[in-house]
Amino acid sequence: MLLAIDTSAGTSVALVDLDRGVIAHHETGDTMRHAEVIGRLIAACLSEADLPVAALSGVVGGMGPGPFTGLRVGIAAARVFALGAGVPFVPVVSHDAVAFGRYRDGHIGGLVVVTDARRREVNWSVYSGADAAGLPIRVAGPGVAKPAVLLEDDWDHAGVPRHDAATVSAADLGLVAELMWAHGHPFAGDEAIYLRSPDVTLSNGPKRVS
Repeated sequence: MLLAIDTSAGTSVALVDLDRGVIAHHETGDTMRHAEVIGRLIAACLSEADLPVAALSGVVGGMGPGPFTGLRVGIAAARVFALGAGVPFVPVVSHDAVAFGRYRDGHIGGLVVVTDARRREVNWSVYSGADAAGLPIRVAGPGVAKPAVLLEDDWDHAGVPRHDAATVSAADLGLVAELMWAHGHPFAGDEAIYLRSPDVTLSNGPKRVS
């Protein structure tokens, strides 16, 4: 059984199992209060499932893409909870969860997943379809761009059906992790996917004092 956490777009927490499916799932679309709600949502899922922390086999963290401030809350919470529970931390690309949900619900063929990157930009990932296990096949991205870029006729993926996601389901994130493990797929990298340079940069030399 896996605890899954994603704060790349809203805050979502779920408990999932490969055989039982989604056991508990709680989320909010609020993109400003990740730190305030994450603990409450984790507690709600564990209480609803009526299962001890010892029943967990891992904790899944949505690695983005997403805005720095929100994304790091979920990743930090997942890492700390995994450490405390003595189970592995499992990184999964957040957009893969969105694409998984779309393909499970019947979408066929190419798909562009789009989420808000803030500062008048969007994050995007492109998929060609789902494999035999139902896992999405990512062929480009994650990337970040101005919204108008994705509408241009000469964009590399122009014409591919698009899905704009306001939230990322931790339930789907957890199921992706379960299927990846069951079918021997490699997990995502251990670094958060921010796709943008930090707002604050170091100067090249000492500050001049006058």
